[in-house]
Amino acid sequence: MEKERARILIACAGWSLSSAVAAEFDGNGSHLERYASVLPAVEINSSFYRPHRPTTYVRWHDSVPGDFRFSVKIPRTISHELRLRDSEALLDDFLAQAGNLGKKLGCLLLQLPPSLRFDAAEATSFFRALRDRTRVAVACEPRHVSWFGQEAADAMQRYKIAFVHADPPPVPEAPPNLRGIVYLRLHGSPEIYRSAYDDAFLEALAHRIEHAAARAKQVWCVFDNTANGHAVPNALILLSLLQQAHDKRAKPARSHRNDT
Repeated sequence: MEKERARILIACAGWSLSSAVAAEFDGNGSHLERYASVLPAVEINSSFYRPHRPTTYVRWHDSVPGDFRFSVKIPRTISHELRLRDSEALLDDFLAQAGNLGKKLGCLLLQLPPSLRFDAAEATSFFRALRDRTRVAVACEPRHVSWFGQEAADAMQRYKIAFVHADPPPVPEAPPNLRGIVYLRLHGSPEIYRSAYDDAFLEALAHRIEHAAARAKQVWCVFDNTANGHAVPNALILLSLLQQAHDKRAKPARSHRNDT
């Protein structure tokens, strides 16, 4: 029997809707309500810069359908200021806030500063503290070359932390392929945050996601090229390509039997 395919979550970094894409979304409700009527997930980046009140997370939870999922970025106070050390109290605060998303909290995103080298003891201590507090999926976006070796991969796999596959990639070598969650994060290329992805890239990306969905438990694809408003249009094109692939798989094979 064929393995059940992973759920594919196409998302943007934020739910801002420009006038250029307004016609693609229901005109009623807040931007988040309209966004969630079309796209299945979103990445909250604002939590990286400042805490949000529990009531804000409750409002976001109540604004979206039951199967919608949020990925929430871990605060920079933990990743960039404390650099993962002695961060238990801040982790408790953050998880208490984001936990108000309930089952709609699908993933936590940990983006590390480019200067942060892999230190086995410190990384393991942080991952252990994180896993002592939550079973929510975690994706880590390291940006120092030292994180792309086997020792870091083993530490992350031990605590079920997925590598983020970023574009542009921080190092030429691809990160290890873990079988739990695949998390693709597209910042825009060649100009980071500003460039749109062309049709050829998106078609290749759709094939890559289809392949990943056959072996992973869940596939996230987040467009972070938001500066010039390209994230939502790129996400909509990708969503359409994946729907076409789904329809093609679901279409029953034509019979070749000749009636006589």
